[in-house]
Formats: sequence, structure tokens, C-alpha cells
Amino acid sequence: MLYTITSLSDPLLALIKDDPVRPDIPIEFRVSKDCNVYVLLDDLYSKPQAVVCVARKGVIPHNVIELASMDDLPATVAVFYTIWSYVSGAGRRLIQEAQCSIRVEYKDIKTFVTLSPPTEMARTFHLRNGAGVLSVNSDTVNYVYD
Repeated sequence: MLYTITSLSDPLLALIKDDPVRPDIPIEFRVSKDCNVYVLLDDLYSKPQAVVCVARKGVIPHNVIELASMDDLPATVAVFYTIWSYVSGAGRRLIQEAQCSIRVEYKDIKTFVTLSPPTEMARTFHLRNGAGVLSVNSDTVNYVYD
């Protein structure tokens, strides 16, 4: 089951402590007007299986500074900027379910990209899950999902 954290008082926000990719991004950014945290929960026990943080932007950011920068453009891009999993295979399912939810809730979002570290693990994960390389930047890689 896909769960969206919408409040800074949500107990599931404690999962952010496990973020292996971007632990320094403040919680207040992750749960804000243009950002959401999605959690894939086990259907039977509601245990977290994977977590992804997503920002909605008017442009594709190429680094964390651009991700955090305000832009005045309408949000047309969903940026998956960190993901981690507690259960094998849950990250793939979470990306798919989050995309479906975003398409329904935010009709103007047309592009789904990542702001990934330039690691072999990230590359393997995204390419295996249907993304393609959009751009290789100085310290990140943008993968694009259909």
C-alpha cells in the first residue's frame, strides 16, 4: 500500500533517519508545499518496505542546490531525489506506485526524473527499472522514467 507523508508530525517521518543517499536534506524540505515522502507499506502489517522522497519542480535540477532552489515555473517535473528499501524489490514497486499516484494527484507533472548519485548501484537500479540516462552532471546523474 502506498502511503504519503503529508505532515511533519507523522510518526513515519522517523524513517528519514535511514536515508543513505541524502541524509542532510532537512525534513521540512521533504514535507513541504512542493515535496512529498512516499512510503510503501506491507499490506498485511503496515510495515515500511521502501521510502522515496520526491520534489515537484518547473525545471530538472542537476544538483542538490538546484533541487532546493525556488523556481517560479509551474511544476511539470517530479524529481525522485532519494530512495531506500528495507525489502528486496520494494524500491521498484515504490517507484511505480509513486508515479501512478503523482500522475493522478498532480496532472501537470509530465516528466519523471531522478537526482541520483553517480554510483554503479544507482545506475543498475534505475536502468533495471526502466529509466534511461538523461544527463550526467558533475556530482549527480539524472535518469528519466517513461
